[in-house]
Amino acid sequence: MNTIVLPTYNERDNLRHAVVRIREVADGHDLQLHTLIVDDDSPDGTGEVADGLATEYPDVEVLHRAGKEGLGKAYLAGFRHALDAGADLLFEMDADLSHDASYLPHFLDLIDKGADVVLGSRYVRGGGVENWTLSRKALSRGGCLYAQTVLGLPYHDLTGGFKCFRRAVLETIDLDAIDTKGYGFQIEMTYRAHKLGFRIVELPIIFVDRKVGESKMSNDIFVEALVNVWRLRFDRGATHA
Repeated sequence: MNTIVLPTYNERDNLRHAVVRIREVADGHDLQLHTLIVDDDSPDGTGEVADGLATEYPDVEVLHRAGKEGLGKAYLAGFRHALDAGADLLFEMDADLSHDASYLPHFLDLIDKGADVVLGSRYVRGGGVENWTLSRKALSRGGCLYAQTVLGLPYHDLTGGFKCFRRAVLETIDLDAIDTKGYGFQIEMTYRAHKLGFRIVELPIIFVDRKVGESKMSNDIFVEALVNVWRLRFDRGATHA
């Protein structure tokens, strides 16, 4: 079973479109994809929309959480749930339509060719972003370069959230040791997988900024990511299973 973990917080207007698009791509390429929606008790009714989708489609499931704890915590809860259910491959994907589901077969192709982790990358040839201001582009690219330099990693997009992991990667990483809540979570997952010797490859993607709803980026999330890369650099535990 291949599971897409889809965290949601106030994504009522986007969620159905995201799920339907995933199912269209899966059906069009004969892919077996299970979608796990992880909702952090969204006050806008996203959880109710998710429940409706789970009733409508047998390959959609909902994990309700008691409150908003951040992106990282939502993903960790989703990973654990999907692993317990027997998932072989686990995807990270945004519910705001910024990640194009048409890339999903390309992720699977790279896994079939031997990758353990596939990163959807905006910053390799063929990748890019649409509908961002120049300052947002500079902030994102600068953050990736900063983390890449501090941690000595060869990957160009360390903060992106469109990924695929083999089950063995998530079983080997000490998930209990991860406490980052925002986009620093993405950096930490890639760093830990790299240090454990897993094969990581980048897939060029075009990221399209959300059209509906508000970005979850905040100053606290940005500062957390900046600080966490130094913690990781000197944390020997991050390099061992």
